[in-house]
Amino acid sequence: MTMSAIRGSRRLIAGAAGTAALALVLTACGGGSDDGGSGDGGGGSAESMVIGTTDKITSLDPAGSYDNGSFAVMNQIYPFLMNTPYGSPDVEPDIAESAEFTSPTEYTVKLKPGLKWANGNDLTSSDVKFTFDRQLAIADENGPSSLLYNLDSVETPDDTTVVFKLKSENDQIFPQILSSPVGPIVDEDVFSADAVTDDQAIVDGKAFAGQYSITSYKANELISYEAYDGYQGVLGAAKTPKIAAKYFTDASNLKLEAQDGSVDVAFRSLSPTDIEDLRGDDSVKVVDGPGGEIRYITFNFNTQPYGEKQSDADPKKATAVRQAVADLIDRQALADQVYKGTYTPLYSFVPDGLTGATEPLKEMYGDGQGGPDTDKAKKTLEDAGVTTPVELNLQYSNDHYGPSSGDEYALIKDQLEESGLFKVNLQTTEWVQYSKDRTADVYPAYQLGWFPDYSDADNYLTPFFLKENFLANHYVNQDVEDMILEQAVTADEAKRTELLGQIQEAEAKDLSTVPYLQGAQVAVTGADVTGTEDTLDASFKFRYAALAKG
Repeated sequence: MTMSAIRGSRRLIAGAAGTAALALVLTACGGGSDDGGSGDGGGGSAESMVIGTTDKITSLDPAGSYDNGSFAVMNQIYPFLMNTPYGSPDVEPDIAESAEFTSPTEYTVKLKPGLKWANGNDLTSSDVKFTFDRQLAIADENGPSSLLYNLDSVETPDDTTVVFKLKSENDQIFPQILSSPVGPIVDEDVFSADAVTDDQAIVDGKAFAGQYSITSYKANELISYEAYDGYQGVLGAAKTPKIAAKYFTDASNLKLEAQDGSVDVAFRSLSPTDIEDLRGDDSVKVVDGPGGEIRYITFNFNTQPYGEKQSDADPKKATAVRQAVADLIDRQALADQVYKGTYTPLYSFVPDGLTGATEPLKEMYGDGQGGPDTDKAKKTLEDAGVTTPVELNLQYSNDHYGPSSGDEYALIKDQLEESGLFKVNLQTTEWVQYSKDRTADVYPAYQLGWFPDYSDADNYLTPFFLKENFLANHYVNQDVEDMILEQAVTADEAKRTELLGQIQEAEAKDLSTVPYLQGAQVAVTGADVTGTEDTLDASFKFRYAALAKG
């Protein structure tokens, strides 16, 4: 199939922001105050464990969420056709016994025999087809179905065989996509075929076949898990039979409970200052892992200064505004002053460490060495005829990307205004409303973070820069679109790496987004907790089943 045909048939699906948060906190005894207090439960035993987070769940339905807090839960409870074993970013068959291309446009998966859901239903190829058909049918704006851009149809010759018919040949990304947020397999007898299913209906229906089942659920407060003995996947049996996941509204409370042992594992999002402090506390362990998280400013091409729907619309001036912002941001100051080294400067759209990553923003903007340059920003704006100071409405979420977001955006505001070239109106909104507003053209420029669906450069390009992207920021560049689609089907590694570099170079000129920070994964655990290093890996999935105590 031609690339133009692929583009023409691709579905419009805008996902909610991929994010920068993960993890869980709990009390195996249940209970707890609204601010995440420990109640009288304390930490877990050798048979149970308490995991904590400040993140939020949007939906337990894989069709209705595209955020890391929701995916953190899905990784525990749902089966996948392909998954990443502990310690590896590379996918292998999970509940499948084999998965391979049987023709250039057919990817065939054979399920293991005798699979069951926790409710006793058979798990068959019919459930798999139902899973992917409903993703495309629902196409929820907060869902991940945009990842299925190359899926044409799903066939099931028998109860254990699934054939994915693809639009383009030799799709190098499709096996990874089966392990991503669009990949959790769901029970067709519990989930709706054409609408997002309610969380409680999923819990009541016991529609689970991952390493754990949910036994009780109070959204964004407390989840109780129990190991599911019917899981037959690549990850093996859970080491801890019972997990309680507790959600905190205040990161300082999470820190205190990690210190006093009420929480066994705290994984996102403690403040950098708290992490720095805990590194000197012998009662806990601070475990660092490879990080694929990035932070960036997104520009809405319709509503930004001189945007397409503005009365003074001017593409040249609009581009100059974005470029001047890139000239003025001091990434090193943000990394050092706000994040105490838990983030590092980012000069591209693909984070350092992934195959094909380059750093075009370092040379093209600022002082050419990674630092800011006011004179260069001033000349960029003057050459485009932009009147200064430019008034910029800049939005951030005060509850989604950790407790330091306020300091992060206060410093960005200072950096832009100190130049005399910008007047920044800094505003904040809680995530539940924020996730709706940003796709409704409410914010001219706004904060987003991204935690990858799979560990490949493609996942930092395809969701962002195709016409139909989860940013929904009205950015279109046909040349970029062609190159992104081409790299995804290029089997030659050297040629694909070259294409990835060309895409980053082109994006650096357009600046649909301005990336500025790359983060590490950091977990704080009790001194007797093991297995953290096993799951804190380049797969970027945090699996509770790897953790144990004593």
